[in-house]
Amino acid sequence: MSGLRLIVGLGNPGAEHARTRHNAGFRFVDALAEKHGARFGADGKLFGETTRVEIGGQPVWLLKPATFMNLSGKSVLAALRFWKLEPEQALLAHDELDLPPGTVRLKFDGGHGGQNGLRDTMRLLGHGRFHRLRIGIGHPGHKDKVTPWVLGRPSAGDDILIGRAVDEAIEVLPLAVAGDFNEAMKRLHTAK
Repeated sequence: MSGLRLIVGLGNPGAEHARTRHNAGFRFVDALAEKHGARFGADGKLFGETTRVEIGGQPVWLLKPATFMNLSGKSVLAALRFWKLEPEQALLAHDELDLPPGTVRLKFDGGHGGQNGLRDTMRLLGHGRFHRLRIGIGHPGHKDKVTPWVLGRPSAGDDILIGRAVDEAIEVLPLAVAGDFNEAMKRLHTAK
């Protein structure tokens, strides 16, 4: 399997969404760009903000869709087409209700689990054969509370845990970029 050439952070644009749980994907690509001294710039034809970084000597595009979460697929597909990439070369970083804060998991293929950014991307692609970085945000305990939960900001403690999970994911990213997903998963999924 070839390595990653595109990393998409899923989230909602705008200052009011900046530190919400739903924007864990944005947080991941922002941290990645910052680590590499890269700055995002608006790209109208890709319906989002993009920048390029080098990870393990390999150029990788970073994308933050500006379409709002529910229409993320429009931006993801535009980027895949524009850079002539296969979905298998893309990693979508997103918030994950089914994992506790501080937990982060790599996954390939599967369903969308109710995550609207994944849902829209899969609807437009016709499948789910891309990589996902699932950043745990925890669950409020009842499905009726999910919307305010994901659109709300994490507690100070959870915020620290989410930040730590982002850092751990960035550490194993060179392996994923090189195409060694099994090793990246092993390191990420082994409790420290």
